[in-house]
Amino acid sequence: MLITESRRHENLMGIAWMIASMAAFAIEDAFLKIVTKQVPVGQVLMMFGLGGLCVFAILARRAKAHLFQPQVFTRSMLFRAVFEFFGRLFYILAIALTPMSSATAILQAAPLFVALGARIFLNEKVDAKTWLAIWVGLLGVLIILRPSADDFSALSLLALIGTLGFVGRDLFTRAAPPVLTKEVLGFYGFTTTVIAGACFALWDGKGFVALQTMQVLMLVLALTAGVFAYTALMTAMRTGSIAAVTPYRYTRLLFGISIGVVAFDEQLDAPMLLGCAVVIGAGLFIGWQNQRRQPAQ
Repeated sequence: MLITESRRHENLMGIAWMIASMAAFAIEDAFLKIVTKQVPVGQVLMMFGLGGLCVFAILARRAKAHLFQPQVFTRSMLFRAVFEFFGRLFYILAIALTPMSSATAILQAAPLFVALGARIFLNEKVDAKTWLAIWVGLLGVLIILRPSADDFSALSLLALIGTLGFVGRDLFTRAAPPVLTKEVLGFYGFTTTVIAGACFALWDGKGFVALQTMQVLMLVLALTAGVFAYTALMTAMRTGSIAAVTPYRYTRLLFGISIGVVAFDEQLDAPMLLGCAVVIGAGLFIGWQNQRRQPAQ
């Protein structure tokens, strides 16, 4: 099938938006990691979530999307909120307590878990080659985690639990009523973040601290990066073809590792790099398989 010049341009623009989105997500993680060194995680989550829900409430108003409608209270939205709760909470704990590079690396396994979850929860068909790629990718996750190594830290499981939370959120987003726009979903996603922060703050018992100007600035920058990343991601998916732009999600790993090494003096080793290569290779193969099954247009 020949690709027209117009379509090629759209794909290039979509790829550019995807790369920009992944860079912004990595920057968001970096700012949150800095803030959580000085401010309790529960407080950070609550303030970050409050800022995000305000932004998406404004965006929903501009788009004339109703925030309160019966479809919000469906079972799929309830499950989405539960998974969002655990995804947001455990991933920010991973960012705060473990190297950013390893947390970002484990997050790259999300497409593998989405493929697995789609088979289990949504009854989507998975062929033998895709099953093999899923298991190979999960092996890559184990290489990154190294559960049998002397330097294994149980804290590494925080990123894995956070990733599983995001996977469940993405799966139930696909099952959410189509009438709920991205602005509405964003509003309730950040509302869940506030609830997660409040629950963790009660459990943690560290209370709240008065924020200094620099800490407020870091939170604002994290929120700005996060909103831009979400918007750029939606733009990428709507501009280029899914097959063209989706593989560039993995550039988040390059940005995350680079920031971890440069800003936080994190060290990489051979098992980490090997595990990343296995996970990304398996994810790209699954994406390629899915594209082959789609009819030509």
